[in-house]
Amino acid sequence: MVRGEQFICTDCNIKLPYTDFHEHGATELNPLQRRFWGKVPVRFAFSYLYFRSKGRVQRLLHQLKYKGAKDLGEHLGQRYGSILQEYQYHDQFDLIVPVPLHKLKLRKRGYNQSEHFAVGLASAMSVPTKADVLKRTINTTTQTQKNRLSRWQNVEQVFEVTKPEQVKGKRILIVDDVLTTGATLEACAVTLLAAGASEVSIATIAAA
Repeated sequence: MVRGEQFICTDCNIKLPYTDFHEHGATELNPLQRRFWGKVPVRFAFSYLYFRSKGRVQRLLHQLKYKGAKDLGEHLGQRYGSILQEYQYHDQFDLIVPVPLHKLKLRKRGYNQSEHFAVGLASAMSVPTKADVLKRTINTTTQTQKNRLSRWQNVEQVFEVTKPEQVKGKRILIVDDVLTTGATLEACAVTLLAAGASEVSIATIAAA
């Protein structure tokens, strides 16, 4: 990178596979929105980038998850949050909640990459974020290489709301790093709705 560039060089910034999901909102023109129809009532579903195996986005996520690039998560959150702010989505959310890691995985990795993305989004949209209202109670096996049914069974009952008073009646934006089948995010959404959230939406850095 040259002077003035931060985290991602200009050439890669231009070539990143950006989505336009935010332009279509909660309509059938948003392909991510359609993926949740008939499964869980999701108000909005957004992703900043398309995930492509062995592409730039996979390398970015690898840096974020495994190479300690926490600030990259906040940077991407701020960038996407600015876009969502421009489209007036900041008025649609009361609270941003990152998908939690189990305490053993958090201890091993040292940080939750989704929490850093949430912090960036929160900063850009002026919406509060709380990482302690949702807890992962079971240390599930990795979701990689699992099919949709296996992923859902893997996370079906692993989340709980630790502070129901902070989610009751709130419009919550759940955030994660990448959406594949959506099983983890669906499980989080079901848990938050059961705890009294008025509605849930979803935003990720990337969607496969």
